Amino acid sequence: MFLPAFRAEVAKILTTRIWWILAIILVVYIAFISGGLGALFGFLSRSGGEVAQGGPPMEILAPMLYGSVSTFGYVFPVLLGALAVTGEYRHQMLTPTFLATPKRGLVLGAKSAALLIFGAIFGVFGVIASVGAGAGVLALFGLDTQLDNSDTWALIGRGVLALALWAVIGVGLGALIPNQVAAIVVILAFTQFVEPTLRAVVMFADWAASLGRFLPGAASDALVGAPSLFNTGAPGMGAEPLDWWQGGLLLAALALVLTVLGYFVSWKRDVT
Repeated sequence: MFLPAFRAEVAKILTTRIWWILAIILVVYIAFISGGLGALFGFLSRSGGEVAQGGPPMEILAPMLYGSVSTFGYVFPVLLGALAVTGEYRHQMLTPTFLATPKRGLVLGAKSAALLIFGAIFGVFGVIASVGAGAGVLALFGLDTQLDNSDTWALIGRGVLALALWAVIGVGLGALIPNQVAAIVVILAFTQFVEPTLRAVVMFADWAASLGRFLPGAASDALVGAPSLFNTGAPGMGAEPLDWWQGGLLLAALALVLTVLGYFVSWKRDVT
């Protein structure tokens, strides 16, 4: 029963345009950020002699640019996951879906698995953009791209995993908030304003930074293992980030909790 449900969920995503529209925006956005930051710090390195005077230390510059796929790009798989669920409510597609597969938990599990795959695809697109633009600009300024380092490729692989988990988190959010407009507003407000503000504020107190490590975006950066603008701008301040596996477990736990809550709050309700 699972494989037919999984194939049906994949087919639903492929028959819409939203997945490739979001993928294109992701690539353009991340390439702009990675390339733009690379150009900025590359210019500073030439004019000031040391990147550290105007930005992060030289040895973490490349990983920071490559990790921008997680720091700035995670909103796109979250939106994809949420839209995959809320679209079913909006277009009243759940009734025929549940008639074909009466086990609603199986349907939600198949949808989560499908979005895990599409999230990984988004991750591949995202790291191609961040590494391609970032490494290209670094090479242009004669800076080390670190592409000959195995740790860099491990970071890239974990970036793909991070975006895959974010897509499943989006499924949970969509199930928990079935109204499509409300889900989009909540996702954009949290990812673009609330969490960035919190991460910027907590850097300036050790006790707050210890708690800030457990914010979803901070956990995502920890999973990738890349420094971000939120933890490189104030030397000596803040707390050590989580280990990569702790960040991964935290994201996986968040995805599980949101999906279970969504299942009991709205997914089990009568949709006729």
